[in-house]
Amino acid sequence: MADTPSSQNGDTVCKSRGQWAGHLGFILAASGSAIGLGNIWKFPYITGDYGGGAFVLVYLICVVIVGLPLMLAELIIGRGAQCNPVGAFQHFHRKGSPWQLVGWLGVASGFLILSFYSIIAGWAIAYIIKSIAGFSGSAETIQSQFGALVTSPGASIFWHTIFMGLCIGIVVGGVQKGIERWSKILMPALFLILLGLMCYGLFGTHAGMKALTFLFKPDFHKLTAEGVLSALGHAFFTLSLGMGAMITYGSYMKKSESLLRDAVTVSFLDTFIALMAGVAIFAMVFNYGLEPSQGPGLIFKTLPVLFAETGPWVSVPFFVLLAFAALTSGISLLEVVVSYFIDQRGWSRVKATILWGGMIYLVGILSAVSSWQIPFIRGKNESFLDIFDFITTNYMLPVGGFLTCLYIAWIMKDKDRSEEFGSSGKLYRALRFTLRYITPVALVVVILHGLKLLPFMDYSH
Repeated sequence: MADTPSSQNGDTVCKSRGQWAGHLGFILAASGSAIGLGNIWKFPYITGDYGGGAFVLVYLICVVIVGLPLMLAELIIGRGAQCNPVGAFQHFHRKGSPWQLVGWLGVASGFLILSFYSIIAGWAIAYIIKSIAGFSGSAETIQSQFGALVTSPGASIFWHTIFMGLCIGIVVGGVQKGIERWSKILMPALFLILLGLMCYGLFGTHAGMKALTFLFKPDFHKLTAEGVLSALGHAFFTLSLGMGAMITYGSYMKKSESLLRDAVTVSFLDTFIALMAGVAIFAMVFNYGLEPSQGPGLIFKTLPVLFAETGPWVSVPFFVLLAFAALTSGISLLEVVVSYFIDQRGWSRVKATILWGGMIYLVGILSAVSSWQIPFIRGKNESFLDIFDFITTNYMLPVGGFLTCLYIAWIMKDKDRSEEFGSSGKLYRALRFTLRYITPVALVVVILHGLKLLPFMDYSH
């Protein structure tokens, strides 16, 4: 791993940093961080829930006004400081600054999210094996397999162990020899698999045109206020924002790269992959006469019933795709935590990765045992997976994104901001205006909706 001196400012502690070997390495790694279970699993089912094309259009607008500006903000902070999220805020403000709590929030978010994300990713790996064996029997029999997996602590912990082992093994290799090398393998493989599945959906079924119409022909009669808010929230969450991942990956970037070009490229790839997944999945759903609004069970319950008809040659690539997408996101979450201990505590990469990867693994066991439930603020007993998901989705990530937005728009020196952006012209002024007056308002709406505090919404159901 190539180490180069970082820029220093006052109390900055990051004396040396790994760097991406090339521009393509960053694009693939950052895209891999953004492209995860949210693209292959969540985007199709929420698009189905909220009516298709109109939801997609609103989602695309939200990516432009919320996701892209905030990604640029995180990359500016990361590359400018050449440091982990905590050290980055210390670099631009001062050591002991209250703003470093935003960095701490990112590190804590990465830790907690990976602990339960690994469980879901483990299910995807388990379904690769199930696909090889083949799905058979009645629809009820096939769908019951998922319930049996989720309620089996031993099975969930086993697959959780496999996934965390893969994440630790990649991250321990470093920026170039670990994350970048594997991103160059996993991301092209992910794209080729998805391209094959999309082509199958378009040309191997009789519902390709119906899927395209559903996704790309807006019907605003089907779009509700809940759908608009869901599009806004997903545009933020799908790009790995608010958790320090883009700050961390940005800290390994070379100064010669264009942040605007790279942020646009990553945002485009993330959105394009989600749309490709939507085409592939809805073509199969419509081909077998099912409704698109199948909810979270679409991937692990509905599609396996269809895969009993198509056979392993479709189901195996699909779940390999899902596992690859989860893995590229998982390694970025682990890297956020690891980079803090390397930079701030002076730990070796091997020590930081194994120790904190192990800690995340142990906390993840709580989410693996679905029978372990405790009373929660929503008035019912809930599993740790649901609780951790709720806390990070509704509190930690949007608050982290909102505070990052406030910092770079109002606190950070204009000279530092424009220098990293590479311009002080019209595009820069448009970014600054968006980060000051548009993106933070949108994030406040996301936070209030997550807390069920928006006055114009009915939360009684």
